[in-house]
Amino acid sequence: MKKIVVFIMLLACAFSSCEKDDICDANTPTTPRLIIEFYDFDNPSVLKNVSNLRVIGQGMTEPLLFGGAPTTSGSKIALPLRTVGTTTTFSLTLNSGNSNPALIDEDIIRFDYSTQELFVSRACGYKSNFTLDPTTPFTHTDPIAANQRWIRFISVEKNSITNENETHLKIFF
Repeated sequence: MKKIVVFIMLLACAFSSCEKDDICDANTPTTPRLIIEFYDFDNPSVLKNVSNLRVIGQGMTEPLLFGGAPTTSGSKIALPLRTVGTTTTFSLTLNSGNSNPALIDEDIIRFDYSTQELFVSRACGYKSNFTLDPTTPFTHTDPIAANQRWIRFISVEKNSITNENETHLKIFF
């Protein structure tokens, strides 16, 4: 009788410790970032690389990292929006680190949006999708003088930010 009770106890312990693994698959879509592409202002159909672009979020002291580096020189960037609140502000500095201070130019962009939280799975939790404000999706300023902005025009391509497979904004400079 004792052997049966011990066997049942061991069997119960063995099955009680089995549960589904809660591992979020790396391919599961999570909160998307804002995708921005840079274009030549004088030739709007041509992508243009920024030079040593540094991006710092408001309230942050360190810049965003692009492939582990604090600056990027590509034609496309992805910026994370805050999931708490309805605005995110970034300082975008062109030619950051240049030895000639006259070539360094900073513009500030504040994005206004609404968020929608969606349940992904028990393992992955929630993700947020964003919708840029239809009336005022962004506010573009220059900390020194409005007539010295390096960004000359911003075009909203998609108000809805649900994935990172499409361009949401085009910046012309």
